[in-house]
Amino acid sequence: MRIACLGWGSLVWDPRELPIRGSWFEDGPLVQIEFARQSRDGRITLVLTEAGTIVRSLWALMDCTDIEAAREALRAREGVPKSKPEFIGSLERGGDGPAQMVGCAEWLGNQQLDAVVWTALPPKFGDAEKTPTEDQVVDYLAGLRGAARDNAEQYVRKTPPQIDTNYRRAISARLSWSATP
Repeated sequence: MRIACLGWGSLVWDPRELPIRGSWFEDGPLVQIEFARQSRDGRITLVLTEAGTIVRSLWALMDCTDIEAAREALRAREGVPKSKPEFIGSLERGGDGPAQMVGCAEWLGNQQLDAVVWTALPPKFGDAEKTPTEDQVVDYLAGLRGAARDNAEQYVRKTPPQIDTNYRRAISARLSWSATP
């Protein structure tokens, strides 16, 4: 099987042990994402959300022979508990992708891929699984200090430039965290 992995955040610049072949391509399917998940280390990370901006994702060919192996490799890289299999999305050719992945099924066929996997963590802010507002995200990031602020800033700056979301523009305008070339 030819299986792709979609990326829009840290997978792209820090794949670690994720078994991908070569580099990331910039012509993935359109995805609706935003900086809408507060992680344990204080970063605000990109996730699929109906309130997100539609952008072109990146993708890499995985060095896996079946969809379950690809899902497991991505689960391990992302640190997703085995008890949360819904946090790793997948689509095989002929299926329908989620609403936040515009034209993904057609994209699979055009790329002559058999399947695709992606991180499907939900939005989260504070203790609630909800999408924070743009102001909440920028105010939260502005209030971080020390290593937490450094990690959060690095995540925003290293996010590929094509991931040009509304929240990212607000973060850049208020905090001057522009994309790293």
